[in-house]
Amino acid sequence: MRKIMEKAIQPTFYFIGVTTGQSAIMDIFPRWAEALGLEKAVIKGIDIELDSAPEIYREVVQFIKNDELSLGALVTTHKLKVYEAAHDLFDYLDPYAKAFGEMSSISKRDGRLEGYAKDPISSGLAMEDFIPNQYWSRHHGEAFIMGAGGSAIAIASYLIKEIHGANKPSKIFVSDRNRERLNHMSQMIGAINHANVAFEYRLAENEGDNDLILSGLRPHSLAINATGLGKDRPGSPVTKAAVFPLDCLVWELNYRGDLLFMEQAQQQKEERNLRIHDGWIYFIHGWTQVIAEVFHISIDPKKIIRLSEIALK
Repeated sequence: MRKIMEKAIQPTFYFIGVTTGQSAIMDIFPRWAEALGLEKAVIKGIDIELDSAPEIYREVVQFIKNDELSLGALVTTHKLKVYEAAHDLFDYLDPYAKAFGEMSSISKRDGRLEGYAKDPISSGLAMEDFIPNQYWSRHHGEAFIMGAGGSAIAIASYLIKEIHGANKPSKIFVSDRNRERLNHMSQMIGAINHANVAFEYRLAENEGDNDLILSGLRPHSLAINATGLGKDRPGSPVTKAAVFPLDCLVWELNYRGDLLFMEQAQQQKEERNLRIHDGWIYFIHGWTQVIAEVFHISIDPKKIIRLSEIALK
């Protein structure tokens, strides 16, 4: 990490994660920069081990804040840790960052360091891409989010927005192997759940715990792998014995890695009439939201389509 944190000699956009060198964005960003007219802009990865000391996160944020050509960063995996350790270093935090205690975007504007939580926006855009219109009001299905980190909070916050009216899941289950993460998410969602959507938080410490929740879901539900398993670490939050509910939407947030959860769903696709989606669209929206913020540009839907086409080449 320290070798990467050297004074930037050209406009530099950072990617703060765990295994950034394996991400497709390292190859995609130069092509996007050219298409967006971001002359001389480069991307650099900053790999931080899971559960690193707060001082590491503060050092990274302080460096970006003080280095003139370090323009900002996208944060994955460490969104909660960066906020917890370094939020006092920011001159502005957006309402989502404050509400959820997380940060996915670091940028600068007029000499100020700004922090944003973009996941509630990007996850909503991604879900709008694959969840049919009025899906919840027509079928009264449930949602099951495996994992209680920043992405899970963002997804849940979108699903319960009051602007959706009656088009919300009849119930949302959330599981995690860490009780503290469940408690944190419960507090965050409880503060904004004005529509009083029913939530049930389950500790999933043992193999098969998620299987039981999954098999009990109503038809036309939504099952989401938001654990990071299959990307940062190999594996799946469910076992090979797991049974998906009939007519279920399945969302694997990862787009790279062993994608075992997605593979398990594929094996039941025909029998259970599953509609399966990976994290690619979420990846596109997540990155373009932050790039727009860091470089102070507008990226409209037509540009999104074009950038997605470029990324797939």
